[in-house]
Amino acid sequence: MNIKDLNILKTHQALKNKEFSFENLVKEFLKSIDKKETEINAFISIFKKQALKQAREKDKKGYKLKSVLDGIPIILKDNILVKNKKCTAGSKILKNYKALYNASVVEKLNKAGAIILGKGNMDEFACGASGETSCFGPTKNPVNTKKVPGGSSSGPAAALAANFALAGLGSDTGGSIREPASFCGVYGLKPSYGRVSRYGLIAMASSLDQIGPMALSLEDLAIMLSFIQGRDKKDLTSLKSNKINYPLKAKDPKDIILGIPKNLVESKNKELVKLFKETISNLQKKGIKFLKVELPHLKYALRAYNIIMPAEVSANLARFDGIRYGLCEKKKDLLDIYKETRGKGFGQEVKARIMLGNYVLSQGFYNKYYLKAQKIRTLIKQDFANIFKKGVNGLFLPTTPKIAFNLREKIGKPIDMYLSDIYTVPANLTGLPALTFPNKNINGLPTGIQIIGDDFDDEGILKTAKTIESLI
Repeated sequence: MNIKDLNILKTHQALKNKEFSFENLVKEFLKSIDKKETEINAFISIFKKQALKQAREKDKKGYKLKSVLDGIPIILKDNILVKNKKCTAGSKILKNYKALYNASVVEKLNKAGAIILGKGNMDEFACGASGETSCFGPTKNPVNTKKVPGGSSSGPAAALAANFALAGLGSDTGGSIREPASFCGVYGLKPSYGRVSRYGLIAMASSLDQIGPMALSLEDLAIMLSFIQGRDKKDLTSLKSNKINYPLKAKDPKDIILGIPKNLVESKNKELVKLFKETISNLQKKGIKFLKVELPHLKYALRAYNIIMPAEVSANLARFDGIRYGLCEKKKDLLDIYKETRGKGFGQEVKARIMLGNYVLSQGFYNKYYLKAQKIRTLIKQDFANIFKKGVNGLFLPTTPKIAFNLREKIGKPIDMYLSDIYTVPANLTGLPALTFPNKNINGLPTGIQIIGDDFDDEGILKTAKTIESLI
């Protein structure tokens, strides 16, 4: 087998036809990891023995495939709990923490028979846009190891691009699935808020976080979503979802209307802007309609996000105090335990977000900043609702305002780093589904196209993307 040619459907059919064994499949991916992982640093932990044991069990006589995901090698971002396995969130404060239970998405993958190869590297507590803030060192982009893979789901994206796994799960708070997928030339989906249970996800910003799939094709995104979605009694924000059908059926291009914001902030990367405009022009020639739409409050999205997100980060990370779990710096005074543990356990980016969050939530500033940001969030939601009422199938955007940049290029430049999320945060603020898929390369580096859809129209944007992909 050549693992570079595989995807979920092809692998399922090959396993069904006994073209290769489960064990051989897992061994091929483990070989790929052994060969390149030192250079890429995509994993925090690898479950080699467990994966091989699972594969051998499946190879026993009489075993029947449970599902299309049965035997499929998968990587999880290291903020998704797997029982009795380390879950670090890329932080010193949880460096030796072992999960006591499975996340709901892990239970669903286990039920489907998927094989989890390990936990992917990530920006610490998902705070980052480049994959460089992990206490385990930066992840590197397999396309060009001098470049960042994007963050915060850097490990799963890099692993897929490097042929370490066939699919992955990440978390997306402001673009953390879509940005690394775009930088690494793979596919990523942030589902509608509530479509996938967050039970067992180490929270960053609870009203923005969403677990979602990363894969090597749109079909694989649809397959992964179909297995992990649905109502979960353990997560009261989760909702019952309509079935995701696969293989995906492309739409008639003439039936697709895509919106482009009139007030879209253009990238400073001239080549990226040129490619985006060329893509629109080519798709128009093939029948897809583009409509300039008014989203008057979209220009405030990044500013609102960078108030709401740190406020929720500061609240969620308050639980890491050295008392209940994780790192504990033993001191006589309780306050000193808190200060020493959090001082040594958290990295600079996490500390900065906690401090900013405490500030915007403090007396005298709550109404001025946090409450105002939430009001802007509501206005942005209304703007999106208005454009979808006009029959627009999705909002058409670049995924990022730049291509993958050099390692350490943006360290110490927080404003530049935060601007990486300018096209992705609106979907998190509104809870709408959004996906990215590869466009043409620029200077040998991948670029991505993003589609933001109407609430719970995840399958619709997958079909729209399928159509577009067949035309570009």
